[in-house]
Amino acid sequence: MKYKTWLIGRSWLTCLGWLVAASGTAEELQLTLPPVVYAVPNLESAIYFDNIVLTQSPGAYRFDVTCDLGTQEATRWTVTPRADSRGDHPVTVRVQDVDGKVLGAEKAILRVAARESAKDEEVRLLIVGDSLTHASVYPNELYRLLSQPGNPKVTLLGTHQPSGAAEGVTHEGYGGWTWQRFVSQYEPNPDGTYRKRSSPFVYLGENEKPLLDVSRYFQEECGGEPPDIVTFLLGINDCFSADPDDSDAIDARIDTVFQHADLLLTAFSLAAPEAKLAVCLTPPPNSRQEAFEANYQDRYTRWGWKRIQHRLVQRQLEHYGNREAEHIFVVPTELNLDPVGGYPVNNGVHPNESGYRQLAANIYAWLKSEAFPQGELSEGGLDG
Repeated sequence: MKYKTWLIGRSWLTCLGWLVAASGTAEELQLTLPPVVYAVPNLESAIYFDNIVLTQSPGAYRFDVTCDLGTQEATRWTVTPRADSRGDHPVTVRVQDVDGKVLGAEKAILRVAARESAKDEEVRLLIVGDSLTHASVYPNELYRLLSQPGNPKVTLLGTHQPSGAAEGVTHEGYGGWTWQRFVSQYEPNPDGTYRKRSSPFVYLGENEKPLLDVSRYFQEECGGEPPDIVTFLLGINDCFSADPDDSDAIDARIDTVFQHADLLLTAFSLAAPEAKLAVCLTPPPNSRQEAFEANYQDRYTRWGWKRIQHRLVQRQLEHYGNREAEHIFVVPTELNLDPVGGYPVNNGVHPNESGYRQLAANIYAWLKSEAFPQGELSEGGLDG
């Protein structure tokens, strides 16, 4: 596949700036890919190049994706598999500077799920998150996708049904919330709003002290039956205020986040030992600095949050990767989110409807690939 010449039509001053920007090293770019990229027949998945490198000028570099499926475009690699593409497909991503020097290369697997999976079963799904979940756009879209033929009958659990939630859509998503708040927040005088309430998983214990009690939550709020799958999309509020210029401070903040996250995941594992717990990687920011100025004036910048978010994703992959035997999984929700078209012009971290749909597609593809029984492949391809 030939590269497009991205410098055509640009001023010489801009070209010079790109040439300087493209002189970075592999260490500076920090090309980061999850081990598995998930896809579903007839639904688009993508890797947006800006989301996998640490640079303010992704357009200054050349990206080359090698895979037997998919199409490379200027800002992304995209694939909409057919049903007969089911299975694993090796993917390699290389990054080059303007002179063709390879600055980094990473390998992954594209895992295409079966078109139909667990269609005669019943599945209970709990979605946990912050304002991205509270908005209910991606839970609505996920529920719509799961309601299509070829899927199990899915029941969404949860006590929260904001005004934007569709019929049948409930979750535990609250604007501004963190892993820590879900673990420890107790409000003795709730006012009926999500801002002043206890964590749905925290109750007063026998000693009248707040206690993380996921088993009680299942008993009282889920009809006494635990979920089969729980997804967690958190991390923005936990890390947003870290000092982006201090790498040690970023890592220290992430260490604290993992302490709270591990407490919550352990509580869920003990209360629902067969449930699959999915940690969604923290999504990338809007590519526009103006969006951050609209939200935060000069307090926080796009490049500052980009550095924190990129490090958080790296640490999430290290901390939660390869733990499937513990029923802990990683969902690569940072890949298939357009940092330009998936965001409004005036919001730094909250996607528009298109971006939320991309998040839902990521989670849906993971569910189809890892959380639902797949059936067996015959030698000729699909099992029907």
